[in-house]
Amino acid sequence: MADRELYNSLSKLGFPMFEPNEDIDVNETLAEVVKSNDTRLWEGFPVILANAAESYHFSPDMVVQQLDAKKQKQQFHQLVLLSASVYSTYHLSFPWLNKLKKTFSDEDKKRVKTWKNNLVHHQAPQTGKDQFDPERVMGLFELYFEKKVEKDRRRKDKFQEFSMEYALSQVFSPKQKELFKKKLEGSLLTKTEKEYYSRTVKKKVVALANVELHSLSRKLLEQ
Repeated sequence: MADRELYNSLSKLGFPMFEPNEDIDVNETLAEVVKSNDTRLWEGFPVILANAAESYHFSPDMVVQQLDAKKQKQQFHQLVLLSASVYSTYHLSFPWLNKLKKTFSDEDKKRVKTWKNNLVHHQAPQTGKDQFDPERVMGLFELYFEKKVEKDRRRKDKFQEFSMEYALSQVFSPKQKELFKKKLEGSLLTKTEKEYYSRTVKKKVVALANVELHSLSRKLLEQ
């Protein structure tokens, strides 16, 4: 995988500074990050791994299969432990991580605990000769987490918007829905629109606002 391809793939896994434009193989991308020997990318591994794990294609075993040297496989394992340390710092739990934790040795668990303590106290976690900047490791993950929260909020808002549009479409005709929104937004209505609103739309609005009717509707949906 060429550098440009690697960076393009990383962007789709939430790593800052890169722009995605095509589908990727998440396992290959993780393997390439390990092979890169680039500490900057390794410090962002918790971000990359968290995003990669959202894909049903993600498989730690498949990542290992694409690593040739024993040293690379050990490095991948250390980066997974680093990621677990970061997640633990924020009290985050993922099904895929819980499954991986079952394979952790006592030494692995001890290292995760030690690195978590290092990160909390702004000390550098170290794997062999490789030392990571705690500020960068945590800063990159916090940036990812903030973006994820915002993305989830926008997704929820969009869902609510679509849900409202669907509900309105079940009650009002397109013209009635338009008048409903204009009235709600305080927009001026023409004389004809006012008459039509008062004659047709308002009656439906009054019915929708009826608390007893709303309660009965909820009961019917729960049956």
